[in-house]
Amino acid sequence: MLQRLSLRARLLLAVLVVAAVGLVAADVATYRALSSFLVDRTDSSLEDSAHSIRRPGGERAGPPGVAVQVRSADGTTVLVTLPTIVIPGEGEPAPKLPGTILPPTGGDGREAVRYFTVPGQDGGSYRVRASVEEGARAMLVVSTSLADVASTLDRLLLIELVVTAFVLAGIAALGLWLVRVGLRPLDAIEGTAAAIAAGDLSRRVERAEDRTEVGRLGLSLNAMLAQIESAFRAREASERKLRRFVADASHELRTPLAAVRAYAELFERGAATRPDDLERSMTGISRESERMSLLVDDLLLLARLDDGRPLARDRVQLDEVVGEAVETAQAVDAERPIELDADPAVVIGDRDRLRQIVDNLLANVRAHTPPGTPVAISVRRRNGAAAIAVRDSGPGLDAEHLEHVFERFYRVDSSRARASGGVGLGLSIVAAVAEAHGGHVSARSQPGDGATFEILLPLADGD
Repeated sequence: MLQRLSLRARLLLAVLVVAAVGLVAADVATYRALSSFLVDRTDSSLEDSAHSIRRPGGERAGPPGVAVQVRSADGTTVLVTLPTIVIPGEGEPAPKLPGTILPPTGGDGREAVRYFTVPGQDGGSYRVRASVEEGARAMLVVSTSLADVASTLDRLLLIELVVTAFVLAGIAALGLWLVRVGLRPLDAIEGTAAAIAAGDLSRRVERAEDRTEVGRLGLSLNAMLAQIESAFRAREASERKLRRFVADASHELRTPLAAVRAYAELFERGAATRPDDLERSMTGISRESERMSLLVDDLLLLARLDDGRPLARDRVQLDEVVGEAVETAQAVDAERPIELDADPAVVIGDRDRLRQIVDNLLANVRAHTPPGTPVAISVRRRNGAAAIAVRDSGPGLDAEHLEHVFERFYRVDSSRARASGGVGLGLSIVAAVAEAHGGHVSARSQPGDGATFEILLPLADGD
């Protein structure tokens, strides 16, 4: 049943239950304390009346409102009933005394006393005092009505009921207000969650602070929402990259496939009987097949690196690998001056892949700088890492292109002309291989001031 109630209703109900229990307990304690006090005061009045009757020359009639009997010491026989002084406007007290009153026991050596309550003929209650003096053969019984006591207690009970009802109503109103104020941040959180569910991932919980439980909840939710938004943005970016990757790969493969198909059609149209056309067809098919093989090899390498497949873990003399790549580059482009300054450095990794990333950097220079543009390559040891830097004096890159140069299939020239360079995987492979070796790659450039690509790789232990 409680689970069907709202949190606000349950909190308010809990406050009211606790308050009601406390008020009822206080009312009961007050009622019992006052009842005990009034009865004790009545007992004291009966004691004074009994002493005044026992005194020599004392009253021969009960005090106002007090009935007096003298019984045998065993309480069974009424010896005498003293007349009662009647209060004007009130009837004579008429308690229903039992036929036998048990003699009181104990005492202080002079008098044994017993107090008890009996009903009255008028439906009320009477307080009775029975006492026997030591050595006496008679029991003095005095009694008085508890009507005043009952009236006072009834009035107290009514006051308690009214006050309790008003206090509970006040607590309910105040509690409802406090609960609404306390749960207002939860209402804000609910609204934020609804907005996020509707697609607005930028919404955050306002007034999130660490001073209150709800505030700390808001801080935690904001942190979680930031991570969720970041994850969604990353997924969207990944999906965009994947779509672009698939589109670019399809485009790059479509061109050589179309060329192969064209050469095959040329062969079918009679090139087999014409030596010149046959040679051109076979050469074209071979060239385009090699081009597709290189592209597929690059894609497979990136896929393996993405899957985290381990590379070879050998000690590699990095300065020698860079020197070999420079010799090859000078053989391919003899007119381009290349300056090499390499310090000895040993790293742990795959020699062939390390050679490949240096070759890719030099190929990138050849593709994007004018012929004859000088290149400077250096290998340095820096803070436990080997740094390979390739700097050219070409036209450089602006900030927009520099931010994306390591993305797959990204090319500064967005056109698909073959003169603009390769397919855009060279620098992606450089970044992936460097990360697979525990390093990273960076680029810096200014338009008109050339570009510098730097690879940092951890040095081998002991180097």
